[in-house]
Amino acid sequence: MRILMVCLGNICRSPVADGILRSKVSEKQLPWVVDSAGTAAYHIGNPPDARMIQTAKAKGIDISELRARQFTAQDFVDFDRIYVMDQSNYTNVLRLANTNADRAKVYFLLDHLYPSKQMEVPDPYYGSQSDFNAVFTLVEQATEALITDVTNDK
Repeated sequence: MRILMVCLGNICRSPVADGILRSKVSEKQLPWVVDSAGTAAYHIGNPPDARMIQTAKAKGIDISELRARQFTAQDFVDFDRIYVMDQSNYTNVLRLANTNADRAKVYFLLDHLYPSKQMEVPDPYYGSQSDFNAVFTLVEQATEALITDVTNDK
């Protein structure tokens, strides 16, 4: 299984989802590949937001080595599932889809907690530390549900 996490700038939500899922995949010894990307080119090559690095580190997840990159049409070839954090990312990712098979790979991450609701992971960028903590907790729950669902072929 090859999974890609996508948010806007690839510095807050998608890198923490990437880091949390990688940690869980390693812990459970699953043969999965996990990566992240952003739909915008604002932060290409930059590490995640320092506040998200600190939030993840406090929970035992190191995302400091990740670097932002932009989502491309090639990601539809390289990944089996593409998880977006919000409606805007969903729309932007689908704009690059060439086929129905491409479109079928795109999911909202929180659909694993709230099926078919297309609920969004809030962007903590302009928020407080409590917003970063809340996003971490929400993404942690969603990635655990993702593993359960995918390994049970849901």
